Amino acid sequence: MPRPAPLHPTLARTVPFLSALAATALLLTACGTERTGAGNAGATTAEPSSRTQVDDPGKDGVRITSLTLPSVSPAPTRSTSVSAESLPGDSGISATYEVTNKGTETLTYSVVFTFMSADGGAMANQTATVRDVGPGKTVRGAVRAGELPPSTPRVTQAKVLEVHKVPSSEAPAAAGTCPASGIRVTADQGDAAMGLRVVGLRLDNCGKRDYGVDGHPLLELLGDDLKHVNGIKILDGGGEITPGSVDDKQPGPVTLRPGESATASLVWRNTTEFGTPVNVPYVRVRAKAGADPVIVTPNLDLGTTGKLGVTAWQKDED
Repeated sequence: MPRPAPLHPTLARTVPFLSALAATALLLTACGTERTGAGNAGATTAEPSSRTQVDDPGKDGVRITSLTLPSVSPAPTRSTSVSAESLPGDSGISATYEVTNKGTETLTYSVVFTFMSADGGAMANQTATVRDVGPGKTVRGAVRAGELPPSTPRVTQAKVLEVHKVPSSEAPAAAGTCPASGIRVTADQGDAAMGLRVVGLRLDNCGKRDYGVDGHPLLELLGDDLKHVNGIKILDGGGEITPGSVDDKQPGPVTLRPGESATASLVWRNTTEFGTPVNVPYVRVRAKAGADPVIVTPNLDLGTTGKLGVTAWQKDED
């Protein structure tokens, strides 16, 4: 079998909790089970690899079922054939997983997997988004660790680090798709510095008509059970949280033509003093009153501050 043409390697980001590379592409199979795969069919073998079954209790309906490792530590420029069909330049390390929806509504999952060394240190985190898992259904897929620097300790294990699941009807749209509303709302990975947290919200007009907003996004804070979280004051603007540290312009009407975007920011501090710290994993966002809701997962570690600031929508400059 001919060796595939080499692709430009991409360095896998090794950050805690949130990184982004996902295995998608769902394929319906028999017995009510779906499968999602990742990789490039036709990859050839450059080094022997071993696949080990994993007895993993998992987390929130997600568990790892097997781990594939090269027999020796791979050089970052070599291609290794694995169960996930690795790409040239890939480390050859992968894990297969399954997601089982034990609930009563169709859910979309965002799962962070961590690949670890023998001492438990995280060598790479990867995120997989598994969409539209029906009640009682199981979806199987694979996720690769990606390319690792040559000095990375040998990976020997993997686990499910974090699971977010939201009703598919309120999940952010997949990249490259446009909801029926013509409006796409997403959140970025955020920024943190000396206790200050900032997460950006983005509003894209991917439809065919102009779309207008005026003022601040409408927010509802949700706990792990997707129930309303009480006791947090949502402030218009970020000035009370961090005066002068965010682009906190006055609210006003914004009209987005097709293809145009606007942004806003969630701003908070994770200061912890007296009381019980509050963590809010989910935020239900409406671009304006009457707009379709979208649930994003910024993981607000609000400490004991009891405050969250949100800036007004501002049109992106060309």
